[in-house]
Amino acid sequence: MSTFMANKGNIVRKWYILDAAGVPLGKTAATAATLLRGKHKPEFTPHADCGDFVIVINAEKAVLTGNKMEQKYYRTHSGYVGGLKETKYRLLMQNKPELAMKVAVRGMLPKNTIAKDSLTRLKIFRGAEHKHAAQMPEAWTAY
Repeated sequence: MSTFMANKGNIVRKWYILDAAGVPLGKTAATAATLLRGKHKPEFTPHADCGDFVIVINAEKAVLTGNKMEQKYYRTHSGYVGGLKETKYRLLMQNKPELAMKVAVRGMLPKNTIAKDSLTRLKIFRGAEHKHAAQMPEAWTAY
């Protein structure tokens, strides 16, 4: 008997839907990162990209617990002196909730090329409608 090693030829990818309405942002992001990485599969291989597609709906209804809406900042820096831009999560969740979810998921993935490939399979939508009905996604309820 030989050890199974996942590669591009033998990976079967499924589509899952995560509903973020009323669920903490971090809990949704952690579940999405697990599905994107493929850690829920018995044939998980750490050095191979064997994850699934994830659709996150109702990103604008995700909850931030505690005082994170006022105290947490999304920061970007241009690399130049004085190039720091800060946005409170209250404004970020109002204007770009998809970005807030994507940043949270990206922080929970490994810092290598597998994360870059995994993020291409993440689809985030502000409301309850999505355009991937043809892929017949399954609802993931185990948070």
